[in-house]
Amino acid sequence: METWHDRRIEAGQDFAGEIDAHIEADEIILLLVSPDFLNSDYCYEIEMTRALERHKAGEAIVIPVILRDCLWHGAPFGKLMATPTDGRPVTQWPDIDHAFRLVAEAVQAAAKRIGNSQAVTRPSAAPSNIQNTQSVNRSTPDQVIRSSNLRVAKTFTDRDRDAFQTEAFDFMAKYFENSLSELSVRNPEIDGSFRRLDANRFSAVAYHNGQAASRCTVFMGGRHMGGHCLHSDRKCRHQRVQ
Repeated sequence: METWHDRRIEAGQDFAGEIDAHIEADEIILLLVSPDFLNSDYCYEIEMTRALERHKAGEAIVIPVILRDCLWHGAPFGKLMATPTDGRPVTQWPDIDHAFRLVAEAVQAAAKRIGNSQAVTRPSAAPSNIQNTQSVNRSTPDQVIRSSNLRVAKTFTDRDRDAFQTEAFDFMAKYFENSLSELSVRNPEIDGSFRRLDANRFSAVAYHNGQAASRCTVFMGGRHMGGHCLHSDRKCRHQRVQ
């Protein structure tokens, strides 16, 4: 597969013409949905409209990719199956890498549905960052024969270790916060409470019919992270992670 987006348009090229050419020719079109996408007249009214026309005609596959939370269900593409799973915005997944893997799998599945039809010839352009609309076309690259093990051992500094610990702690906090929120959505009898106590501590509580069923506090200090959990059976568990 070969990817294209409007940041690959070079200086001096016809901006609208380049976009139109890909909207008219490419076989898979991703709508990168966010409030900015919905508020963009060009993306929403011109690019998306033509993409959906080709989708309805069976000339292309349009896949909505929900990046950020917004009112997209009532949009013209709202009846299409979105990705990641259940149309949950990428930013609300505890592990964003997992969310983008689901997006990649959706694109792969669409490419398989297209089958072995001849790839569309497309203009070349220089790579850059992804913007609101991205299109995908299939091509057959030259086979590259090389070793699969090219990783070189890395020496980690104290700064690397401290940065990793901070990132891991922030990831855990987001994991607890999003998981409690999703737990409440799927189970009306359960309500969750998440509090970021300070830069190095957070707490989470799960209530079942108003009664605290589980409490957890996680903290970071020095070169260690730890925490304790208290469940409804009153058993307490303390753990420290180095």
